[in-house]
Amino acid sequence: QVQLVESGGGLVQAGGSLRLSCADSGRTASNNAMAWFRQTPGKEREFVAVISWSGITGYADSVKGRFSISRDNAKITVYLQMSSLKPEDTAVYYCAAGGWGTGESNWHFWGQGTQVTVSS
Repeated sequence: QVQLVESGGGLVQAGGSLRLSCADSGRTASNNAMAWFRQTPGKEREFVAVISWSGITGYADSVKGRFSISRDNAKITVYLQMSSLKPEDTAVYYCAAGGWGTGESNWHFWGQGTQVTVSS
């Protein structure tokens, strides 16, 4: 069974960088696409980035050129390198697997989330 565990969140100043990691401890998502979403209080979960098993990537317009998604298939881990962070990037970031596209309902497996806070 897919079991996603995120890490790497924290507090950073605007303009800074963070790298999030998401590992599938169940080691069953090896051939699945994986993605990152984020959510702020009172808002719906928002698509951030996606990567296929073969490395095809896609990004939300709001993060293009600042965020980079990558994966290590041997470790069944996906990463989100976030640079030039802005206060509006503050959110709980969730890892997802077993789906495709930008809609939250398209994804079957979710991690517990990790908080990213960007101070101005």
